[in-house]
Amino acid sequence: MPRHEAIPWTPRGLNREEAAYYIGVGTTKFDEMVRDGRMPRGKRVDGRVIWDRVQLDMHFTELDSHRPNVIDEALQSRRVAR
Repeated sequence: MPRHEAIPWTPRGLNREEAAYYIGVGTTKFDEMVRDGRMPRGKRVDGRVIWDRVQLDMHFTELDSHRPNVIDEALQSRRVAR
């Protein structure tokens, strides 16, 4: 039985697949988000890497503020300069 069906609550530590599922993306997109800093790096525990659900929540909350739209920023700065 898959772990997420066997436990009636979300564990604090999640493996890579569970972490990706938790934030709503596939593992390839999750890996990309970890590489570019939009998601946290996992914690190495012996031979495993585990993601802290609380850190995932914090990074997920900040997603829309991490990558400002360059075009919108340029337009905004032009409006302010006038």
